Amino acid sequence: MVASILPLRLEAVELRKRGKHILGPLSLELGATGCTILLGPNGSGKTSLLRLMHGLERVRRGQLQWAAPLEEARRKQAFVFQTPIVMRRSIVDCIAYPLLLDGQSRSAARAEAADMAARVGLHGDLARPAFVLSGGEKQKMALARALVRAPELLFLDEPSANLDGRSTREIEAILQSLKADGTRIVMSTHNVGQARRLADDVLFLNEGKIVEAGDAATFFDNPTTPEAQAHLNGDLIP
Repeated sequence: MVASILPLRLEAVELRKRGKHILGPLSLELGATGCTILLGPNGSGKTSLLRLMHGLERVRRGQLQWAAPLEEARRKQAFVFQTPIVMRRSIVDCIAYPLLLDGQSRSAARAEAADMAARVGLHGDLARPAFVLSGGEKQKMALARALVRAPELLFLDEPSANLDGRSTREIEAILQSLKADGTRIVMSTHNVGQARRLADDVLFLNEGKIVEAGDAATFFDNPTTPEAQAHLNGDLIP
């Protein structure tokens, strides 16, 4: 049996940039299953926490510890940004790019990329340049590129923030399918309705700290902090 990279433990972690306090101190343990949703107002630290866990930001204080060696942990996770990164390549080669970095042949990588494109509902001529895709299609392509290496853990930073309702439903359906297949998901969103649909548990952030954390049903039905209550009501946080 292949060892898991989870749980991920953060202990009294802090993040600073150019002398400015961004996150923490905060502690949490990320278990091996389910979908964790990060909620909070703009500037609360959701994106910074995702980037910190993924390794795009460096811990200034505290400890971040995986259940596996760091190199293996990095190999078994992926990140989907709010604005898709579109390379100057064909659609299929954009999706295949991580496999090429792993040393696969171009033909094998393209075959796997085409299979993944079909899985996320990206149809049509995959030899087209990636820049011709619509916003929703670009996000599907970014998701396919993240998934083509079969990550154990997937981070997503508001992946449907700029999409219409149809594209949002399609992305959510893909995420539900991934979760059912065992992919661990950690995702930020500003959309409370989306959080209700997807979350197994919630981390609610404000001013760089985790103000409230717990299972989704309890959080949405009976939030315990005034900040969470205000956010769910659509009010300004005191």
